[in-house]
Amino acid sequence: MGQEFIIKSQGLEDKINQLLPSQGGFQAGVDLSASTQIIPIVDLTETAEGGTTRADLQRSFSLNSNSSQNTFNTTNTIINTTGYFTLFVSIFSQGSALGTINLTDGTTTKTLYRLVTDTGQQVIDNFNLDVFLQAGDSLTATTNNTNCEIHITSRQIADLAGNLVNPL
Repeated sequence: MGQEFIIKSQGLEDKINQLLPSQGGFQAGVDLSASTQIIPIVDLTETAEGGTTRADLQRSFSLNSNSSQNTFNTTNTIINTTGYFTLFVSIFSQGSALGTINLTDGTTTKTLYRLVTDTGQQVIDNFNLDVFLQAGDSLTATTNNTNCEIHITSRQIADLAGNLVNPL
């Protein structure tokens, strides 16, 4: 049999109250305790939340659950729906050019990525990016001439409330 310890921690008590509101939090005279006894834990959180796909697999691209767009000498709206999205971005620039990936709400624009190249310079860049869009937000890609091309493949990974969206 293991030893029992009483734990006095306001931070832990606050977290218990947050995570287990149906338990009414801590009642007077109830303490957190710990034990040196080893107890196996089975985590059923994923299934209890309605999903059975591991989070790393849930982020996979599939034939029916992604979209791809090229931006070439223009501005394209890549995503304008709410939620969490994962992006795979590929940028190619040869010569003097400017390419940007931006988040905007129609009034304010924030640049997430900016590539500026000079005459005679060639750049190829590939990266992943996760973005969150609220109502009214859009993700856009812009290139200022034909010397720069941005290709973005995107897939929604969760809705606005954070509910996972599995690949189709």
